[in-house]
Amino acid sequence: MHKHEITIFTDGSSLGNPGPGGWSAVILSSEGKVYELGGHEKQSTNNRMEMMAAIEALRFVTHRKLASSGKTQISILTDSAYLMNGITLWVYGWAKNGWKTKSGDPVLNQDLWEDLFKINLNLKHEHDVEWKKVAGHAGVTLNERCDELAVSFAGGDRPILFAGNFKDYEKLFGHVGDIKVVKGSIK
Repeated sequence: MHKHEITIFTDGSSLGNPGPGGWSAVILSSEGKVYELGGHEKQSTNNRMEMMAAIEALRFVTHRKLASSGKTQISILTDSAYLMNGITLWVYGWAKNGWKTKSGDPVLNQDLWEDLFKINLNLKHEHDVEWKKVAGHAGVTLNERCDELAVSFAGGDRPILFAGNFKDYEKLFGHVGDIKVVKGSIK
């Protein structure tokens, strides 16, 4: 059993694909803290922004030492099949094959895959890290919030990002429920 849990929702957006890009993450700590992250790139793709959201969220968890109190359960939820398949299936073969695909072509977004692979492996040495697929635009409150923020950043806006207590977060954004990841689904 884990003393500590962290749940991370991520999303990315690109207007035009390629075009202006935005990424976002919402990080929930079992200690009752919520952190929203986000950023913008002038020219990007949806896939790169999905990856940036995951990278920046895991960097935040690492640098803020959110997962430092013993073995932590870290669940990353994404609506991106590309990100999900890449980090759970494809990346191991790519790394083994010198960042080449099965057909011998260079891996697209290699720079980000290398970063994500390294961060993910480092966290897995000390913690239980799970990647979960969540349906996009299906009413999952925190996935919808990430989408809203990512689209806003892609559009050049600078939305206010929340950092504070879960109870205050719900006062601002409404009830998001007791978020639990159980066998691949959200409860």
